[in-house]
Amino acid sequence: MRPLQISAETAELLSKKLGIPLHELMHMPQHILLAKLAEAEKEQDQKNS
Repeated sequence: MRPLQISAETAELLSKKLGIPLHELMHMPQHILLAKLAEAEKEQDQKNS
């Protein structure tokens, strides 16, 4: 599996937002990353409500 095709800046932002080490993020399958992003967004929406 090849690393995600995202910029270094994007990878750093996602790493901080999701609390995942950068090297794990870059080698994470895309479908798992998308699921984690959806989960983080859902949690943020609940905090704002």
